[in-house]
Amino acid sequence: MNPLPLFDDPQQVAAEIAAEIRALPVQSTPAERAIRRKYSRKLNGANPEFILDLARELLKNYGYRGVPYELIENHSAAFQRIGAAELEEFGQGINSWWSVDLFARILAGPAWLHGQVSAELIHKWAHSPNRWWRRAALVSTVALDTRSHGGQGDTSRTLAVCRLLVADHDDMVLKAMSWALRMLVPHNPDAVREFVGKYEDVLAARVKREVRNKLATGLKNPRRKKG
Repeated sequence: MNPLPLFDDPQQVAAEIAAEIRALPVQSTPAERAIRRKYSRKLNGANPEFILDLARELLKNYGYRGVPYELIENHSAAFQRIGAAELEEFGQGINSWWSVDLFARILAGPAWLHGQVSAELIHKWAHSPNRWWRRAALVSTVALDTRSHGGQGDTSRTLAVCRLLVADHDDMVLKAMSWALRMLVPHNPDAVREFVGKYEDVLAARVKREVRNKLATGLKNPRRKKG
């Protein structure tokens, strides 16, 4: 079998990836991911700086987020280069729940989990006047508490971010608050229960309802029994 080719021009590869995505008969995340996987295999031995430059091209010149983030995530040497400066660069322009969640789930949260950035950076985002960066701070805690990411449950770091945003009732932020707290429930339900009780008067009603449902039933919104 001939070895898969490597490339030396990130602009060329970005153009090829973008052309393949545009040529898809149906634009969908699974179809785009199949293309990304093909290129991850081809570029497995590429220099990490090449991968980062390729991701920059796809983000800045073609407007993609999932594909460049996943290219970095699936190239271990490139992912290890991610620090505070890279996160703030690749997070520029997040302006919707899906773009924030891609950024925080794929890059920011795992980088924090693995010690590549400090809590100080995440707390800075929590103080941002931009709702999307505040949401990113909360969603970044999800990796800390997700076993598939290697998270073992980090009560201290998760609740520290939640405290900073406990009174924030922006819809996108409070939904992330509920998510962050619910992810911690399997690891430390007592700490979550105590947190909700302590901040009873300031937490949004939706957050309290969903988190208490999770504590009681294991589900965010359990269906009512019929009859």
